[in-house]
Amino acid sequence: MRRKSFEEMNCSVAQTLEVVGEWWSMLIIRDCFLGITRFDDFHDRLGISRNILTDRLDHLVTKGVLVRIPYQEHPVRYDYRLTDKGRDLWLVVTAMRQWGDRWEAGEGAPVIIEHRACQHETTVVPVCSECGEHLDVRSVRARPGPGAENRPAEALLPPARTG
Repeated sequence: MRRKSFEEMNCSVAQTLEVVGEWWSMLIIRDCFLGITRFDDFHDRLGISRNILTDRLDHLVTKGVLVRIPYQEHPVRYDYRLTDKGRDLWLVVTAMRQWGDRWEAGEGAPVIIEHRACQHETTVVPVCSECGEHLDVRSVRARPGPGAENRPAEALLPPARTG
């Protein structure tokens, strides 16, 4: 059964899912952040079938998340490297990892992130880009942005809660 496409949905989350919403895609991207770049290494680490891996890598290249760089000519073989667009997914992968560490890692975090500058174990904490205050769902609100112009704002936001 093929999932519904979100291409027509005017929502940045839906558009992100169009690019990386298939679970193998996020695991490939995670492995890229860990330094994996070659098809056989992805295949061995993930246990994914070769045809699905080929499809996922092709999709990520087409969407501009990865770029193919040849490292061998006969036969041609490629490294798959993150583009700027792909590297911008680091926060997404990190947020997913931190959530999994908190809620699903019964034996403890499988990977620890260390800040190179101070060499301390760290977590990523969302803060306001203007004032530096800690952000959570209760401290922010959604309002129509410039991409909402082609639809009434009311259709983009959830209804206001009353009492």
